[in-house]
Amino acid sequence: MGVIIASDTRTPETDESGRLIRQLFDAAGHSVVSYEIVPDSPERIKQAIHRCLPAVDAIVISGGTGIARRDSTVEVVRPMLDKEIEGFGELFRMLSFQEIGAAAMMSRAVAGISRGKIVVALPGSTAGCRLAVEKLLLPEIGHIAYLLSQ
Repeated sequence: MGVIIASDTRTPETDESGRLIRQLFDAAGHSVVSYEIVPDSPERIKQAIHRCLPAVDAIVISGGTGIARRDSTVEVVRPMLDKEIEGFGELFRMLSFQEIGAAAMMSRAVAGISRGKIVVALPGSTAGCRLAVEKLLLPEIGHIAYLLSQ
C-alpha cells in the first residue's frame, strides 16, 4: 500500500493524517511500502501516483479534495481511474454529515480503480481520514483486492 499526502505545509513531523493512515493500515495487517508528501500541485500529485502505483495494490491520497483554489487532487485522480467507485464518495459524505453536518457537502473524496489498483483520495483532515479508513476502507479493502484479482 502507498500513502501520498498532498500538502503545501505538512512535513513528516507534522503530518498527523499520514501517520494515522499508516498506523491504521499497519495495525490491520496491511503493509505500507510507500509514503510521500508532495506539494498540492496537479503535476506533483500525478507524478507521485505514477511512481507509487506499480509497486502497490492500493494508494491512499490525503489532501486536496476540498473546494479551495489549491485543491486539485480529485482533478488529477478522476481521469486516471478506469472505474470509479461512486458509492465510496456517497457513503463518505453521508458518514461525514453525521459527524460534521452540512460542511460534509464540500468534500470531494473519491475512489476507484486504476490499472487494476485501488486509488482513494481523502480529505487532509485527520478526522476525515480516520472515518474513511475505519468505516469504509478497512472493512472492504480485502474484498476489493480479491475482486480485482479475478
